[in-house]
Order: sequence, then C-alpha cells, then structure tokens
Amino acid sequence: MLAEQAGFGAIWVTDHFHPWFHTGATECHSWIWMSAAMQVVKTVPFGTAVTAPIFRYHPALVAQAFATMQAMHGERVILGVGSGEGMNEIPLGFKWPNLRERRTRVIEAMKIIRELWKGGFVDFHSQFYDLNAASLYMKASVPIYIAAVGPKMARVVGQLGDGYICNPPTTMEYVKTVLFPAIEEGAKAAGRSYEGIRKMYELDVTYARDYDQALSSLKNVVAFLSIEGYVEPISDPRKLEEMSGEISVDKIEKSYVIGTTPEDHIKRIEQVFDAGFDHVCILSFSPDEEECLQMYKKHIIPYFAEK
Repeated sequence: MLAEQAGFGAIWVTDHFHPWFHTGATECHSWIWMSAAMQVVKTVPFGTAVTAPIFRYHPALVAQAFATMQAMHGERVILGVGSGEGMNEIPLGFKWPNLRERRTRVIEAMKIIRELWKGGFVDFHSQFYDLNAASLYMKASVPIYIAAVGPKMARVVGQLGDGYICNPPTTMEYVKTVLFPAIEEGAKAAGRSYEGIRKMYELDVTYARDYDQALSSLKNVVAFLSIEGYVEPISDPRKLEEMSGEISVDKIEKSYVIGTTPEDHIKRIEQVFDAGFDHVCILSFSPDEEECLQMYKKHIIPYFAEK
C-alpha cells in the first residue's frame, strides 16, 4: 500500500524458490503473494519479474495461474518470463542446462501459454514439452514481458514479447548498441512493431542519508552482479552470499544507485529514460524502506510527473 500511496504506477514481484542471499532472507510463493496483494492494492498493475516457465513451473500451470489471476483482478496482471537461475531449479531435483536449452524452453513455453489462453483443446509436441488435448476452460489475454541480457534472447523479445525487462549489471551503452537493435531485428523478422514493445529497466537502489549505511545494506545481496549466478549450477543461498562479499565496491557503485539525496536517484533514472526505456522498476534494498518510499513520494515521482 505504501508504494501505491507514493504514486508508483505498477508493482513487480520477484519469483524465486531460493533467494539470492541467506542471512535474514525470506522467500514466499510469488503468485500467492501477488494475488493476495492485488486484493488490497486495487489501482495498479502487478507483474512477475520474472517467472521461469522451464522446470519447476510447467507452462500449462503458468497459463492456468495467470488466467486465474486475470479472472480475479482484471486487466492489471502482467506475466514476466525469463530463462531462470539454477538456485530455483536445482534444489527441486532438476539439472541445470545451458542457456541455449533454457532459451528454447522459454520460447516453447510462451507458445503453449498463449495457445491455452485462446481456449479450446490444445495438442502441442515439441523438443521439451507435450500437451495432449489440454484445455484451460478459461481464456486470458495477459501481456507477457521477457527478460533478456544478451542479443539472442533480445531477438526473442522482438519476436514474441509484449514487453522487455532489463536488469543490472547491463549498461545503458550495451542496451543502446546491442540489445535494442536485437529486439528491433526480432520484431522486424516477425512482422511486428518495435515501437509497440514496452521497455522496462530494473534499477536497483538503496537510500539512506549516510552513504556508508546505504552501502552496508547491500553487503549480502549483490550476487546477481556476478554472471556465475546465472550460468553456473549454484543453488545454495549461503554460497551466493559468499559471492556477494567478493564483488568490489566499484562494481556495486556502477550497478546500483547508492543515494543519499533525491538528486542521486533522479540522475540515474534520467539516464535510463534517455537510453530509450519507457518504464523504470525501482528495486530497493534500503535500510529503511519506508523512508525510501517517502523520499520517492516527495521528490522523485513528482519530479518525473512534471516532465
């Protein structure tokens, strides 16, 4: 409710089995939390950033869950999908494949989800999934955003996605010179409009009036700045937390907004918009989250509302 009251235009929730860190962590089931929160916060869209429909979630069950949420909450539901991380799949007994297989699974999953949402009985036979006369008995039209940090997945965004999710440590220069052109290439190949694809950047921030206090709130939670967390079969949050301790302050400062003033945050958000993104998703690790929200309510959101 505080985010809604502060003026944020949407709420996004991560979708994990294991978290990126161990100390003080909790990890709920995102879909249950999301649906419950939408009963309370009734004015803004909610989305997952991101659900990985590759192993622990069969694509047909993803389709059923999000069709159900749309039936309950209307057109405010967004499905964000991606190729996932080993920490969410390995603990449940799945082997962690290479990115090519995961990318193929995401493509097949999206086709299954959209076919089921059309209604009727669906037969689907592909490299990784099979449906035998499967029917959801409920239609849906949930927009699907796709996460991508490389050009091959970015082309998939252009071919199949309603929206694009980008997150750190991807730089704005890489986005402009590699990822956006790849999305445009994929859209053109599929006969789709590049301009019609919404583009969202996840900006990770921390706010405190004291810089050291703001920085210290990140000490255990930055493992996803390491590529190993995405490509290697690492599933233990304790190991991920150790990896966070090995990441340099310089790299953290380049990837995060470690802000002690509203201007620190405004400057980085403007860079994201200037790069060509339509939306900025703020993921806060602040030592006092309510203080951060109040700062955004008073300074950041009014600043961009006037532009």
